[in-house]
Order: sequence, then C-alpha cells, then structure tokens
Amino acid sequence: MSEYSSAAARRLSQIGSFFRPNKRAMTIPWNPDSTEFPTRNELPKIEGAPEGAAWVWGKDDFVGRLNLLTPSRVLAASKEIRTGEVVPVNLPLNVPEVPAFERESFQHEIKTLVENAAYDDKYSLNTQSGTQWDGFRHFCHLPSGFFYNNTRGEDIVGPNANHKCSVHYLAEHGIAGRGILIDYLSYVKKNGIEFNPYDHYEISYEDLERCGKDQGIDIRPASKGGDIKIGDIVFIRTGFVEAYYQKPRDERIALARRHSDLSAESGQRWAGLKQEPAMLDWLHDCYFAAVAGDAPAFEAWPTQYGWYLHEHILALWGMPLGEMLDLEGLVKKCREQKRWTFFFSSAPANCPGGVSSHVNGNAIF
Repeated sequence: MSEYSSAAARRLSQIGSFFRPNKRAMTIPWNPDSTEFPTRNELPKIEGAPEGAAWVWGKDDFVGRLNLLTPSRVLAASKEIRTGEVVPVNLPLNVPEVPAFERESFQHEIKTLVENAAYDDKYSLNTQSGTQWDGFRHFCHLPSGFFYNNTRGEDIVGPNANHKCSVHYLAEHGIAGRGILIDYLSYVKKNGIEFNPYDHYEISYEDLERCGKDQGIDIRPASKGGDIKIGDIVFIRTGFVEAYYQKPRDERIALARRHSDLSAESGQRWAGLKQEPAMLDWLHDCYFAAVAGDAPAFEAWPTQYGWYLHEHILALWGMPLGEMLDLEGLVKKCREQKRWTFFFSSAPANCPGGVSSHVNGNAIF
C-alpha cells in the first residue's frame, strides 16, 4: 500500500471512530452509548471516592445508571410492545396500611371548594410508605458517609442544603426501557422450598440463576452469553404483596411495627437478596439501569454481614432501587404471554430536593 493510501485509510478510520461510539467505556466520563463496560473488579479508582465507587458519568451527574437509557436503547426496548396491554405496578397509596420501618401512614383528606360542585385532595405521605423508588439521597455508603457522586448529608439538610442527587433529576431524565421479571415466589412454591417473605431469608445469586433457568431465562449479562441487556430494568418477585393481602389485618400491622434498627438483631425481618460478592457482581456487571422488588427491603433484612446492598446500589453505583412494587398482575400477564420481558415506563415525582418518589410505573406488553 502506498504512503498516500495508508494515510487515507488511517484518516477514514479516525473519521469512523468519531461518528461511532467507543465500543468499551474507558475514559471518564463514560460514553453511555458504549457497548462494553468494566466489571465491578475492573472499576477505575476515583480520587476522593470510596473503593468500588462507579461515579463515572461526570462530576455533575445525578442520574447514575439512568444514563444507560439512551434513545437507541429505549427505541430497542419499545419492540417489546406487541399487544398494547398495560399492567400498572403501583400499590394503592394506603397500602401497606401501616408501613414498615416505623414510617408514617398515608393520610387523605378531601377539601370542599364549592359544596356539591368542586373538590380537591390533600395528601400527607412518606414517599417510602408504599411503591417507591429509593433516590440517591436515601442511603449512604456507611463507612465513608458519601451519598452518590460526592454528596454528603450537609447537601441534603441544613443551612448548606442544595439539590445534589435530588430525585427531581430522575424525573427530568425519565425512566423507560426493557423490563425483565424474575419470579422467585413461583420457583420456591414449585420446588417445595420453605419461604416466608415476612422473615429474614437470603436469596443467593445461585438461587436466582436456578429460578431464571426454570423460567427459561439466562440471567447472565449478554456479554457473557446471557439474556440481560445493558440498560435493562430487573424486577424480582419475592411474594410480599401476596402475603400482605393474605394475612389478617392485626397480624400484618403487628409485623410492620416490629422494632427497627441497623443491627443484625433488628426486629424488622424481610426476605430479599443475599449480601454476597456474587450478588454484587451480578447486580453491577449486568449494567441494569434500575432494580426493583416487591418487598419493604430489596435485600434480606437485616444484613448479617455488616454491609447493605443499598450502599452499593445507591451510593456507589447510582442505580435507582424500587421497593414495594405490586408485581402480581405483572406475573399473571407474563405467564399469559409466555414471556418475561416487556416495556416499562415510570414517572418519578419532580420534587426539587426530594429524596425518593412513588414509582408511577406501567409495564406495557
């Protein structure tokens, strides 16, 4: 090849690289359109950040893994809409009647504007009292005291409070992408496994892997030959909602009022994902845009290992974490259609300075 031809080829290659996103995210801030991302064990060390922090989208980023919901990925996810059937995943605002972790119950009052002619609603609620997104202000990395992307408690409350990591950034970005349901409750019933959503029970990565195989899903990321795509939103059904409606009212109220603290002996006891390295690897390396479950705590509560998945998911990775979603109608529709993927859309509350939000979510088939 002549020197001219060689130079022209190099130039064409450079032009092509300019118009095509880098295949592998390497330089911070990462390009969200990349098709390969580092594993948890490959994360770059970020000066001033805790070990394992993935604050990789820029110093002023407050949407975290939602960056992965690029227009091209949302467009691809829209192909999941085939019948147009809509399945809401939101509990009524007054369910649970008495929320876990000593949270305030929902209060509703009707205000009369003009008798027999016009009325308003007045709500008093804790955004963590029912179907919820945990925002990045909700739970810090306990050893360092950092919330996501260099946010501190003084940024949230007090004289220097500001909007760093406010939930309104999630609202302004929007949440829409491909959802995938892992139905662990049906798996334990099918296999005769003793299981109580109202007690401490650890669901390991191996448990989820076996459950996925039973459904016909390979829960590994696509980069390893599995069915999980970058930017997917995973939903894990552990059966809390079903159990809530089955229990007598007095019993479920008493269980919700169990003593709450961060010790291994906490009276608040819930089934959920196991705090283990394999679970961390899976949750991180799949590059989910968000994760969600149907229980008061996404992970097994209380932790027996001195750390929480909340710390990694929210503070270190910036991944919205959903709890208390009503997945009962969703699992029924998935069975009817014999598929476990769907389009999902959620509209968090646009509350500047807010910590969390109700989900306001729909699965569309």
